[in-house]
Amino acid sequence: MSILIMLLLLSVLILVHEAGHFIAAKAFGIKVEKFGFGLPIGPTLFEKNIKGVTVLVHAFLLGGYVAFPDDNKDCDLPIDSDERFMNKPIYQRAIVVSAGVISNVICAYLIVLFASFYWGYLPSGKYDIYVNDIKADKSASIWQSGIQKDDQILSINNTPITNTASIISIISNSKPADGYYNKTLADENLAELKSNNLAFTEDEIIPSGVTIKLPPKKDEAPIIMEKEAEKGIVSYKTKDIQLDKNLVNLRDELYSNNKQYYTGNDKYSLADIAKAMSDTQHPLYFKIKRGNQIVDLKPMYSDREGKLGIELAQKNSLIKTKTPKDIVKYSTIYLYENTYNMVYGLGQIFTGRVPLKDLHGIVAITKVGGDIISNKGMFYGLLLTAIISMDLAIVNFLPIPALDGGHVMFLIIEKITGRKLKEETVEKIGTFFFTLLIILMVVVIFNDIIWLKG
Repeated sequence: MSILIMLLLLSVLILVHEAGHFIAAKAFGIKVEKFGFGLPIGPTLFEKNIKGVTVLVHAFLLGGYVAFPDDNKDCDLPIDSDERFMNKPIYQRAIVVSAGVISNVICAYLIVLFASFYWGYLPSGKYDIYVNDIKADKSASIWQSGIQKDDQILSINNTPITNTASIISIISNSKPADGYYNKTLADENLAELKSNNLAFTEDEIIPSGVTIKLPPKKDEAPIIMEKEAEKGIVSYKTKDIQLDKNLVNLRDELYSNNKQYYTGNDKYSLADIAKAMSDTQHPLYFKIKRGNQIVDLKPMYSDREGKLGIELAQKNSLIKTKTPKDIVKYSTIYLYENTYNMVYGLGQIFTGRVPLKDLHGIVAITKVGGDIISNKGMFYGLLLTAIISMDLAIVNFLPIPALDGGHVMFLIIEKITGRKLKEETVEKIGTFFFTLLIILMVVVIFNDIIWLKG
């Protein structure tokens, strides 16, 4: 039932988007020939003429459209008719094209306002994270750190902790011997190596059988996460330098039994050894709240698998919205923050920071939304719907032909050049990008299916 409810909510968002185009067109006296729910791919489930508008429901429900006489070459409406879309001023056409996006934005805000008014709360987007249990091996460093059950974790390495995903990311990326070294630490190790072994220059290969003195093992710098990675918008990306396969083998050899000396084998220089020695472990500095006390714990270290051995619990932090002022204020903040996160994440897709395999669509959204409604309640499902509505608005307004933003882009070009683009050119460009969008949609659905199986 929760999945069906989520599908219904998503369907409403599509109808709202297309209704925006429809209402704006009618307001400017533009004739609307078709109002389609779904994309014209495969069979048509429903078709009826209502007050001069052909209403269609297609089997491929992932989309919708509003068709004007300009889209139909066989239309008997005179070419110079004022009811044709292309005969309207640029500003009116721009409003009609943008109306779907505007409708989704308004819909999103109204949903959040309704949820905050009726429920009396809004999620802050932050969670209070607690230590539920310690399940590490008795030799693990966590037992000497001072951490206790029921401690609230405030920060790790000065990164504020507001969700479990950020903790897991920091701990897993702090695992020892991860195959990366820090240049600053490598320079420090190289300076000590040169000081301890004056007979060699930094790039001189150490002959077989010759022994050199190693500096003591040092920790790497603590992992510091950027704000967007801490929120889970993007994955953490290290700025350290990757070791090649030979230096990985050298690293393992150097740190077996914590060697103080190294015997050359005609392969490596002091510079190589400095790099290999600099792939060690990242300390984890926890700040916790225990009762009314704020405590800085002793550093602890994750194991070779990137695990620390703590079981976490989280409590959602809610904001009360009891007054009209609170409702408007916190609804605006809620929608703004979530929209910012989406826009930032979308930008990272184009930079490659978010890989294509992490893109998900209607199948995953329906499953996640259904789970949220089932586990957390209808209000959380409504808030997710509001965020999806904003997502539809943002994606549709990208300056890509075949999307609303692409049409606006063509109108801007027309305004600048003072003449309309050739219809054939616009049609060819639109068809090309529409095909790309369909391919992308197939890839996203494939990702969803793989994700569901996993």
